[in-house]
Amino acid sequence: MNPEFLELLVTRTMPFGKYQGRLLADLPGAYLAWFARQGFPKGELGQLLALMHEIDHNGLGALLEPLRKR
Repeated sequence: MNPEFLELLVTRTMPFGKYQGRLLADLPGAYLAWFARQGFPKGELGQLLALMHEIDHNGLGALLEPLRKR
């Protein structure tokens, strides 16, 4: 995992779909789980969504709080 991806989760927004414009860190767990079942997009966005899914699924959202305050 690229450590810079954690910062991207709190700064990058979803570029398409129902949650377009929402920070990746703020996407609902059910939406992330849907991607996990259907397949994440290719490239960096897919990697970020997969990482956010792991963080959400394992209850590690607090890891992102210090990054949100910057």
